[in-house]
Amino acid sequence: MPERVARHITIGGRVQGVGFRPFVYRLAHRHGITGWVRNVSGAVEIHAEGGPAQLRRFGEALLGEAPPLSAPGPLVIAESAVEHATSFVILDSESASAADIRLPADGFVCADCLAELNDPANRRYRYPFINCTQCGPRYTLITALPYDRPNTAMRDFALCPDCRAEYENPLDRRFHAEPIACPACGPHLKFVAGEITLDDDEAALGAAVAALGSGQIVAVKGVGGYHLMCDATSDAAVAALRARKPRPAKPLAVMFPDLDAVHAAVRATPELDALLASPERPIVLLPRRADAALSPHIAPGLAEIGCLLPYSPLHALLLADFGGPLVATSGNLSGEPVLTDTLEAQARLAPVADAFLHHDRPIVRPADDPVYRVIAGRPRPLRLGRGSAPLELELPAPLAEPVLALGSHMKNTLCLAWDRRAVVSPHIGELDAVRSLDTLAQVAADLQRLYRVETRRLIVDCHPGYGYRRYARETKLPFTEIRHHHAHASALAWEFPDARAWIVFAWDGVGLGADNALWGGEAFTGAPGRWRHAASFRPFRLPGGDKAGREPWRSAAALLWETGQPAPFAPAPLHQAWAARLNSPASTAVGRLFDAAAALAGVCTHASFEGEGPMKLETLAAGARGKVVALPLARDALGVWRSDWAPLLPMLADTARPVAERAAAFHVSLAQTLVEQAVRLRDESGITTVGLTGGVFQNRVLAEAAIARLDAAGFTIYLPGRLPLNDAGLSLGQVIEFLYQ
Repeated sequence: MPERVARHITIGGRVQGVGFRPFVYRLAHRHGITGWVRNVSGAVEIHAEGGPAQLRRFGEALLGEAPPLSAPGPLVIAESAVEHATSFVILDSESASAADIRLPADGFVCADCLAELNDPANRRYRYPFINCTQCGPRYTLITALPYDRPNTAMRDFALCPDCRAEYENPLDRRFHAEPIACPACGPHLKFVAGEITLDDDEAALGAAVAALGSGQIVAVKGVGGYHLMCDATSDAAVAALRARKPRPAKPLAVMFPDLDAVHAAVRATPELDALLASPERPIVLLPRRADAALSPHIAPGLAEIGCLLPYSPLHALLLADFGGPLVATSGNLSGEPVLTDTLEAQARLAPVADAFLHHDRPIVRPADDPVYRVIAGRPRPLRLGRGSAPLELELPAPLAEPVLALGSHMKNTLCLAWDRRAVVSPHIGELDAVRSLDTLAQVAADLQRLYRVETRRLIVDCHPGYGYRRYARETKLPFTEIRHHHAHASALAWEFPDARAWIVFAWDGVGLGADNALWGGEAFTGAPGRWRHAASFRPFRLPGGDKAGREPWRSAAALLWETGQPAPFAPAPLHQAWAARLNSPASTAVGRLFDAAAALAGVCTHASFEGEGPMKLETLAAGARGKVVALPLARDALGVWRSDWAPLLPMLADTARPVAERAAAFHVSLAQTLVEQAVRLRDESGITTVGLTGGVFQNRVLAEAAIARLDAAGFTIYLPGRLPLNDAGLSLGQVIEFLYQ
């Protein structure tokens, strides 16, 4: 018999709240290892005794077979004294400090639970709330830490004897699975439609499937909130949903029963299949097949469909029983966080939904679905949410005091940061609505309470009109203002720490600039804490200010008036106000240039959602070729290089050219302009590293055209890949910029 030796193994990363200790326990039994495992200081610590070959196989399995919700870091292995352990045990956790707490994101339904869900002999057969330590809700369920059942929304569901036995058995995969439940002791469904109420799980589910099959809209309570669901192949059902929400044109996400159903509707690669089926279960934007059976009303005027797979047992049952794809759009009022409370959803979604499929497992805080799009060959997050957030990150240096960054007014997320840790919240939404501000305050309080961190300072955007300013004042905390586009640039720089100096292009809708103009087409040189404004576009004044974001014709009128041309589609009083500089702030935003281009080309004059015109313009450009229109580039009085957009106007208005050709020409012209600015800045500074950030670079045609030209010009190019490049990444960028000030 080989001599038994001992190893001390420490594993960091995401290893707490994901069933890692029970996994280690079962693995040790399988490999004949004795010793112990415990949680300590944000990691898992193992004392393992066995033969050298046993310990080697055990160590390999710790990473190779790790639970799907975990993300273990490298093993730190050291020799240890043999304790002559005769068994393997799970020790109590050491008390964690604030620096060590990890708050797990919500999990999908794992393969083991799915197998039981579909096994008629299993006591959880077709039970909509089946879960184990490998899967199930976390972030939306936890009321306090440590992550124990009394500190979750399941505390009022007393375990039955069978569940209790599983919960207390270290060899069972439900050992300390905090949301554990079964039909005898757990949550249940309720179907409501008018005067009809059905409390039985099978009856409620069957009624919901029947309603969907008859073309009705059903509000379904899921993991992080409600979805509004309907038959994705029915023109009438999708049109009814659009009319009632109202959501006339914004694309709708579609949930498919399985990957085969996805492939019948869109084109995907094995890598994208893996992303769709990953524990995060995100929405992924994929190119639609011409022969897809989906209603054309799903994404009118666009070439991509937002696709996702079922991620809860309830969704798995619903999609399997329905037998086809379902629209699964957020159950909310436009721009607000997704609804989570049964009574509130019943009241506020009543004008939209024909029926409701509720359940009685409380949702502690909302988490919308995360969204990804492939840009420059890689899926990039457009929205953080259920399964991907809270996103825990490491700072490059320690903070002197805990801070809470409040992000942006649009696509709001929060970032709590202390010492060398940062936690970015899930998507909250637009801050125009009272409910969005209430959710911001709740998430801010929850993050501090759960991580045991009391913030000492707020970090805010410089714009005085952002919705969270009242909340910031009411906290009585000191606050630091950060420039909008500096935060964009710093978020990008955080992700690629090896680059010491940058040329960063921050192109978006609008953000307040240093001169109080509405910037959005800026280039900076330097690094976090020392950005220099180096390039931009010719300014133009936006008639009506913020209204231009939803009325692209206003941006078009602005460009025409700036160049001395008439805009016959604009009211005369508006031109008079613009000429008198009334409510007409100056802007350099590329997002508004895209709006103007969409309006001048006849693609979109009035937008029903943010970015509608640019998205439709991109779709047209993707299938066409266009010639570059050269834009003059010159220095202004402050030494900032500025490109003049004026030569684009005749091309955009040239109706003799196909609209797709004009759209393509607009995209390649902006890409070429970016490269010309980058070359001038390289000549001045010697910097060869270029970053692209801001919501405009969600446009794949523009981003990839710019990258190809930058590469040909000898630059090294980076786009964000861990955080959204839109305003959802701004909160972390605010922290990074503050850190280096």
